[in-house]
Amino acid sequence: MNVDIQASPAFAFATVSIPPGGEVQVEAGAMAAYSEGVDVQTQARGGVLAGLKRSVLGGESFFINTFTAQGGGTVSVAPSLPGDMRLMTLDGSQAMMVQSGSWIASDSGIEVDTKWGGAKTFFSGEGLFLLKCTGRGDLLVSSYGAILERTLGPGESYTLDTGHVVAFDESINYSVHKAGNWKTTLLGGEGLVTQFTGPGRLLMQTRSPADFLDWLIPKLPTQRS
Repeated sequence: MNVDIQASPAFAFATVSIPPGGEVQVEAGAMAAYSEGVDVQTQARGGVLAGLKRSVLGGESFFINTFTAQGGGTVSVAPSLPGDMRLMTLDGSQAMMVQSGSWIASDSGIEVDTKWGGAKTFFSGEGLFLLKCTGRGDLLVSSYGAILERTLGPGESYTLDTGHVVAFDESINYSVHKAGNWKTTLLGGEGLVTQFTGPGRLLMQTRSPADFLDWLIPKLPTQRS
């Protein structure tokens, strides 16, 4: 994809150029604008079962919008939360694991499927639900806050709060566990963390949506009887 990302890293806005006869698949609801001559089709990409897996397990929309342009055109996309976007290239050699909610758009040659993060994350309420992106082409991901990239060497480990994960190469092994002991978890305000072990690329976001909600919800007005 030929992508022009503007207003980074706080309020990223990406415009994707569609070549004549080309297409781009976009997460439902992420489209902000498109040019004349661009058509859109909404479908459960990969069939009904694949759409259900993305929706129920991955937290993504059941549907994916496919934009086409016989004579060429553009489609602009924007994430729901303020933050950055990053264009990643997959060469078909390995998959990219993307945190639910971070996938925005990709080439038609990229297949987006769901891989469950594990029972521990499911029952914690801080699920690390992952979308598995495979194939050849470009992949556009978004973040809450700025995106930082770290390359892990073979056997090198790095630990992140689950809310700060954006994406990582499938070559990276990961495990989810509590941050420290029970005292740290209950009194220190820390929940689950994910330990990543290289080799591979790891993308992280500088803000956590879950932490923002924890701060915001107590401040919302409540209805009194």
